[in-house]
Amino acid sequence: MVRAIMHGCNGHMGQVISGLAQADEGIEIVAGVDLNDTQLNSYPVFRTLEECTVPADVIIDFCSAKAIDGLLDYSLNHQIPVVVCTTGLSPEQTARVKEISSGVAVLKSANMSLGINMLLKLLKEAALTLAPAGFDIEIVEKHHNQKVDAPSGTALALADSMNEALDNRYVYKYDRSQVREKRSRDEIGISAVRGGNIVGEHEVIFAGVDEVIEFKHTAYSKTVFAKGAIEAAKFLAGKPAGFYDMSDVIG
Repeated sequence: MVRAIMHGCNGHMGQVISGLAQADEGIEIVAGVDLNDTQLNSYPVFRTLEECTVPADVIIDFCSAKAIDGLLDYSLNHQIPVVVCTTGLSPEQTARVKEISSGVAVLKSANMSLGINMLLKLLKEAALTLAPAGFDIEIVEKHHNQKVDAPSGTALALADSMNEALDNRYVYKYDRSQVREKRSRDEIGISAVRGGNIVGEHEVIFAGVDEVIEFKHTAYSKTVFAKGAIEAAKFLAGKPAGFYDMSDVIG
């Protein structure tokens, strides 16, 4: 049984993960950390990591970027692997995540969904076959109207996975409204849609002559990210120092 600390336990994702963990025989949330102490939990909750005295095998982080520096220091100093799910990190914080992985196991991915990470693998193979055959590549991503960044980090990760397989010779085109020219062969178009309460939808289009192949992933709730975080935590517990991502989890 993997013992986990839930960092940000009283936030929405922290509560979803806690609920899923109760039905999972492979993991137990043994402690939580959150400044908000109004939520009742089945485990002890501490206001800071430094106050936590409960032994654990891994930390699951779904908190805020403001807390990431203290989390990384705690993980390294106490030698507890950490699954970093918090988004919106600064370039310096992202670099710090990579830095501490030389001393402790760290897992971070652009998207914690198992489905998205399987799609990343499939797209590499598809791109290697279809791009040389002249297929154009387009990505359309859709999210709720409260999302402030565009394109999504997941859309960029999908593009990067294909571009890496194609020797990074493709450029990304985000907007064609300001130019009047034919589409370049070596480009990946990325379009963003914002509306309603769409959790997340990503479609990758390979458009060839007389045929089109589409890969699509739809997240109907944020539970898919919670499930991925739990699987990542079970994978990471006991691992040696190093930087891991969800591709390591799915194998």
